[in-house]
Amino acid sequence: MKLLFIGDIVGKPGRRAVNTLVPRLRERHALDFVIANGENSAGGSGITPLIAGEIFDAGVDVITSGDHVWDQKEVMELLANEKRFLRPLNYPAGTPGYGSGVFEFRNPQSAIRNSIAVLNAQGRTFMQPPLENPFLLAAEEVKRLRERTKIIFADFHAEATSEKIAFGRFLDGQVSAVVGTHTHVQTADEQILPGGTAYLTDAGFTGPHDGCLGREIEPVMKKFLTGMPQRFEVAKNRVLLHGAVIEIDDASGKAIKIQRVSEAI
Repeated sequence: MKLLFIGDIVGKPGRRAVNTLVPRLRERHALDFVIANGENSAGGSGITPLIAGEIFDAGVDVITSGDHVWDQKEVMELLANEKRFLRPLNYPAGTPGYGSGVFEFRNPQSAIRNSIAVLNAQGRTFMQPPLENPFLLAAEEVKRLRERTKIIFADFHAEATSEKIAFGRFLDGQVSAVVGTHTHVQTADEQILPGGTAYLTDAGFTGPHDGCLGREIEPVMKKFLTGMPQRFEVAKNRVLLHGAVIEIDDASGKAIKIQRVSEAI
């Protein structure tokens, strides 16, 4: 199977990129499944049910999130009613929503149905709020998910490169792919780890790249210069979709190939 993972969608420009490019990429790569991190899709911070619906309608099958998951109050409705929307699994027991899910897909070249598990976890180094240990909880969750499918994708939403690499190595051979999000800077270290897990430290972000991590550059520079709070508006120009296309062997769940994506509207 082939899946596309889309790095953090930022604001309206990011959503426009998804709407425009996902149908093209589905056809070009013969994709079976599309996952996108949507935690910055509502005005650059958080997500709402309406915006999640827009992303699903564009051809995305599952939306993951991260530390900005709570930024819009409407997200509670989404967490309660939409299993295709995931929040980090390492929140305490009783937190609304799901940290993982198993989803069916059908190869466009055949009528054979298969399933994929998607797992969302958040790092702890330089991240707020501090959550439960993602390594221990992911290990337990992966063991449970492997009873249902060998194809498992993990979005690790974390700041520290070292924590992301360690997480990928920790799950190597147990999941099909580990791709990092959160820093909004696409890394060039895509690889297949020794155990057969596709790995990329950060997928980058989907949105306006003529700014600072999707925001207008002037207020960001002013914040660094003065230390005073600023309103960081979403930038507008040079809109790119960042992510990765991953090919996975259906029988073993091991990755065959990983290819970074950087596509302009």
